[in-house]
Amino acid sequence: MAVKGRVRGGIALVAAVAAAAALLAHSPVGARTPEPPPAAAEVAWPQARRATVPGTLDDGAAYTPVLFLDGGASVGTALDDAGGVRLVVRSPAGAVRVLRQPPGGAGRSYGGFTRAGDRVVWAESAAGRDGTPASELWEAGLGGGAPRRITADTGWLTLGNSEHAMVVEAGRLYWTALAPGAERVTEVRSVPLDGGPVRVSTLPGTWALAGWPWLVGTGGGPRGPTQLHDLATGATATVDLGDGDEDVDRCGPAWCRLFVLSGDAPVRTVLVRPDGSDRRTATSSGATAAIEDVAVLDRFEVLAGDSSALATAVGGRRLLVYDLRTRRLVAVADAASRVAYRDGVLWWSTSGGGTTWHTLDLRTV
Repeated sequence: MAVKGRVRGGIALVAAVAAAAALLAHSPVGARTPEPPPAAAEVAWPQARRATVPGTLDDGAAYTPVLFLDGGASVGTALDDAGGVRLVVRSPAGAVRVLRQPPGGAGRSYGGFTRAGDRVVWAESAAGRDGTPASELWEAGLGGGAPRRITADTGWLTLGNSEHAMVVEAGRLYWTALAPGAERVTEVRSVPLDGGPVRVSTLPGTWALAGWPWLVGTGGGPRGPTQLHDLATGATATVDLGDGDEDVDRCGPAWCRLFVLSGDAPVRTVLVRPDGSDRRTATSSGATAAIEDVAVLDRFEVLAGDSSALATAVGGRRLLVYDLRTRRLVAVADAASRVAYRDGVLWWSTSGGGTTWHTLDLRTV
């Protein structure tokens, strides 16, 4: 009986192979298998923590979160009555504590937010007396107390939208700046978190922090080689993955993001290790990166897809997340705009009936 069972199984396998061959024979040359629809986040990740935050403060000022904290609190910016920008901590219940509200703060911007235990650190930029940007680094305790300036010796800051724009390591705050001069040279600057003299080292080329102790070269361009530099050892590795129709968008120490173009087909977003191994197609539907960082938490690639009917009506794009662990594409929101990520929390805004911010804690997936 066991032998007969194996024979029947073999006949079924032969039939399946024949059917597949017939299907391929009648399929257009080069046709792709349609991508399965993404799973809804509520179904794929029912245990994940989510929250909503109103887009205005109790005084009516528009609120933009820049960092979410434990328990649903957040740090964010809001306009004051004089047109300046104030930096505040907002509790889940809506109570607000002002961190910074400089007099004459119009034109001031904040960026590079990061946490160091119970402290939040950020950069401030405003026009100096001669009209050129002047920058300072500040910190404040999340539990209370006045903010404190760490240093004004920042160099020409090159902060992007990465969560690694500024990094705290072993009691020091690190950032990058553009060195003066005609040549492209990056300064890696650091200062004790409690203040003190700034330490500066230089590296030829254009570099950005990519999580301690890594720098990623940002000057290669599409199809150009990307470089990773280890600040701890001084070693530099070249990542050369672009080939043919593939463009290297960005690399981190664990994953690189490629965009693959093929004729009139939608763009494919592909993730691959810097050494070229473990290649994954996140999506072939044309969705592309929604945030600067690649594969946050070394697991999730955040993507923005084509606008749905709802997104077209109210504004925004479809927000998707590819889970590298499960190899599954998950639909997070149908009409998202102003997508951001820091410290494990993904957030975005929707505009139907007024701005609302939505959060998804990817650490709880």
